[in-house]
Amino acid sequence: MMTSLPAIEYFQSNTGARIYRIPLEAFPSLITYCYVILDAGVPTLVDTGSGYGSCNDHLMYGLAALRENFGEPFDMKDIRRIIITHGHIDHFGGLAYMVEQTGAQVGIHELDRRVISAYEERIIVATKDLRIFLARAGVSEKLRHGLLELYGFAKKHVRSVNVDFSLGEYETVDGMQFIHTPGHCPGQVCIRLGDILLSADHVLAKITPHQSPESITHYTGLGHYLESLYKIARVEGIRIALGGHEQPVYDMYERIIAIRTSHQRKLDRVLDAIRNADAPCTISEVSKFIYPDLHSYDVLLALEEIGAHVEYLYQRGRLAVYNLDEVEREDNPALKYIVV
Repeated sequence: MMTSLPAIEYFQSNTGARIYRIPLEAFPSLITYCYVILDAGVPTLVDTGSGYGSCNDHLMYGLAALRENFGEPFDMKDIRRIIITHGHIDHFGGLAYMVEQTGAQVGIHELDRRVISAYEERIIVATKDLRIFLARAGVSEKLRHGLLELYGFAKKHVRSVNVDFSLGEYETVDGMQFIHTPGHCPGQVCIRLGDILLSADHVLAKITPHQSPESITHYTGLGHYLESLYKIARVEGIRIALGGHEQPVYDMYERIIAIRTSHQRKLDRVLDAIRNADAPCTISEVSKFIYPDLHSYDVLLALEEIGAHVEYLYQRGRLAVYNLDEVEREDNPALKYIVV
């Protein structure tokens, strides 16, 4: 039996491109959207879901529904091009399966290319960088071990896939304009089709996209993300933004302002937490103060989120490392911060 999912939605841009928004359950309780684009060159699939659990079945069901429920003269094997908006597993984990089903060519931005084409290598390197971050964040060895196990658990079903082409900055292909928006992910792109923007995870209706420090992965981090928000805010004439999660955004420019405001509030909370603490604080201590009731994988997400905001403040001279003698003396001690 199919999991209860939101309805497939149809949109048409002022350039004539027809866009179908297909919901998938990427992981339990996480709905991700992929998109089928017609009348913009060859039939194109944007993102493929996670490939985890029933996600591939949901995608097959959605593609079949274009013919059965919407009357499109379309078959899954008509897809000749698959574009991945960014290298996060809920958006590309099903890629190998879809390439097998369709034989389509695959495109992604060059900064995320090796996430797909050398997936096994990327997991090893990323896990090592995450281990170092958690130690510097002041996470206990026992908790570090548990968080790293959670990090790797849902990634074991994915395998490398050949990438056929890269998505260039502001390049236009068949009416699709690719805009590089790093921050949430190094190679994330938004795709403009006239007055519609496929905004990936860059602009979402309710949540602010997850941030992780650039110390874990280059071209992530809050600084890059805010710069990318300014870039998209300067793109005029967007009527609808269709993200990788949540509802369509019909007031994208106002939503961008709200996201900026949300991050400023979080920066202020981080500063207040460190300023009002009894002693210099680690990232782990700040995270526990701001998010006291989290469990399981949410603990890791909170540590990365707070880590990104601490990194942003440190890079801009608002914080200093207090325990420099310990940092100089030991290999990888926890960093303790003070407000300056």
